Amino acid sequence: MRRIAKISAAAVVGALALSSLTACGDSSASASGGKGGKVKIMVGGLDKVIYLPAMLTQQLGYFKAEGVDVQLLTEPAGVQAETALVSGDVQGTVGFYDHTLDLQVKGKQVESVVQFSQAPGEVEIVSNKAAGEISGPKDFKGKKLGVTGLGSSTDFLTKYLAVNSGVQTSQFTPVAVGAGQTFISALQQGSIQGGMTTDPTVATILDKKLGKVLIDMRTPEGSKAALGGLYPSSSLYMQTEWVNSHKDTVQKLANAFVKTLKWMSTHSAAEIAAKMPADYAQGGGKELYAQAIKSTLPMFTTDGVMPADGPATVERVLKSFNPNLKNAKVDLSKTYTTEFVKNAG
Repeated sequence: MRRIAKISAAAVVGALALSSLTACGDSSASASGGKGGKVKIMVGGLDKVIYLPAMLTQQLGYFKAEGVDVQLLTEPAGVQAETALVSGDVQGTVGFYDHTLDLQVKGKQVESVVQFSQAPGEVEIVSNKAAGEISGPKDFKGKKLGVTGLGSSTDFLTKYLAVNSGVQTSQFTPVAVGAGQTFISALQQGSIQGGMTTDPTVATILDKKLGKVLIDMRTPEGSKAALGGLYPSSSLYMQTEWVNSHKDTVQKLANAFVKTLKWMSTHSAAEIAAKMPADYAQGGGKELYAQAIKSTLPMFTTDGVMPADGPATVERVLKSFNPNLKNAKVDLSKTYTTEFVKNAG
């Protein structure tokens, strides 16, 4: 499992490209993925704290206990993980719920089956050099701002913060810099003045005194202040057709993830950190990694259930800047289901 978690993004992309080629013309490729209890899940950054439940569930042995064989793969950005799902290379994606709305208006039926969080877990960071000229989203005009990938949830949220403060999306430049060391290097080199990222990258930047927190959305309170409500983000989402035809497997996945969320709610950040692969600390050490987890823990749900008003907040945020969604009718009831988490024992 550790080997899978540490493979490079390029290697994953290459593997997916090969699997796409070999599956070409075989419409049963994705349908057969769940047979025998085997499921491939692509994560938009396995070492990001916002997606911690994915690897933690594996580490705690809960997938195995449910009798489902899960292979976790990783991509640096949620938008790339989304692509892997839509193309049928994987059966599930651990990424932001907002992709389900974006995909629906593009004719793809995808739904969140386990909602890990009720807040984005994201932080807008500004470099020390630019801190004097960026005091809030109103100052984004003319700036280069880091996002994990174009079309990713960090891209979505950055655009919302800008538009909500009177800055048009055409007036600043989003730059795809990933997370971790690539984000940090871009900030240090001045190729971005600020950007949106998550822990443990945030903890490392603050520890090295390379930047300052501009907007903190790691807690429900931070989400409400920045976005006007709870913003369900990290989740396990899957194609609706696959969910409906593999309900037993989906229930096992939901059982495992809900167990993990409950376990997280009764254990300290240090205890959680101790269960994770050592290299997930991104070179910051055990104590800094535990602090990163502690800062982000408030975002997680304890039961995997979608927050009641969450989908409406996500729709409002996306419609504020996304031309594809602005005048589109979105059926929010089809973007998530609570069937499996409510049946989880």
